[in-house]
Amino acid sequence: MDFTSTLLLWYGAHARQLPWRGTGNPYHVWLSEVILQQTRVAQGTAYYFRFLEHFPSIRTLAEAPLDEVMKCWQGLGYYTRARNLHKAAQKVVAEYGGELPNRFEELKKLPGLGSYAAGAVASFAFNEAVPALDGNGYRVLARVFGIFEIPTTTKGAHLFRQHCFALMDKERPADFNQALIDFGALQCVPGTPDCTVCPLTSSCYASKHHKQLELPLKATPIALRVRYFHYLILLDGDYTYIELRRAKDIWHSLYQFPLVESTKPLTGQELAAKSDFKELVAEGAKILTEVPETVQKLTHQELHLRFFILEGRPADMSLSRFERIPLASLPSYQVPICIAKFLTSEWAARFFLTTTTQQ
Repeated sequence: MDFTSTLLLWYGAHARQLPWRGTGNPYHVWLSEVILQQTRVAQGTAYYFRFLEHFPSIRTLAEAPLDEVMKCWQGLGYYTRARNLHKAAQKVVAEYGGELPNRFEELKKLPGLGSYAAGAVASFAFNEAVPALDGNGYRVLARVFGIFEIPTTTKGAHLFRQHCFALMDKERPADFNQALIDFGALQCVPGTPDCTVCPLTSSCYASKHHKQLELPLKATPIALRVRYFHYLILLDGDYTYIELRRAKDIWHSLYQFPLVESTKPLTGQELAAKSDFKELVAEGAKILTEVPETVQKLTHQELHLRFFILEGRPADMSLSRFERIPLASLPSYQVPICIAKFLTSEWAARFFLTTTTQQ
């Protein structure tokens, strides 16, 4: 039995039951693919249902304020996905009458849809015979056929797509693509898979040559960037101050407290002596407490985070940067997950969110 027949037979017995499969709704398929980029299925499923509850159609998503979309996405990470999802929904409404285009080449024109996501929507929702190769698919093809190219390079991606298209059952492209994904997720897993129960072992290059750990080839890892964030929570009576992150950096379009970034961790005394601090905080502000450091790891960054709770207000020169808001309203703003967790901590409860943390 050839690769394609074996794979589809395995899929018939082992396919994952996922809520967006078999819906026949292109919006549901598209939404699931955007959410599952860089996100495990177990975590992404809850967000999928949350988004459908808040935005049951492309039109409702397009008409929603970006702040509402970002708040719904909070905690999922990689926030560019949410911004692109919103932009793409607006483009679909403006240019396609609120209906997703049904061809791969048109789908690729939407913000945030690369070759994989466009191929997934085109094949899963519209049964177009195009590859939808994610990390699972690359791993299966590289191991079974001994492909020694890096999938993330232009040359490698083209070669893998050629292999995938040649193997694809053109009458069942959705099943083929989903079978390749599920096989990589459940059977041909990263690290050392259990090849003794694999139906493709007899024809698998990696199994024959003991190359499971070598394939697929990986690009040179990007150096880890270590950053030190010192957040200043200014208590001004029943109010505090926040700003919207607008720079092309992590957490764009999310709110944060006034921030001092440095090349090393700072104590309260060291922080108060920095010029950045003096530009942000009015003279006479008093540091009430220094919260112990926490660490958040992103794909290529390691963030060392400290929160400093102060009595005071922003310096006059920085007032225009910040929004003055009631402390009680903080949980309603879309913020990075590190700040969201802090707002539910004992420190926040002790100093300024005693009542709202119980909501």
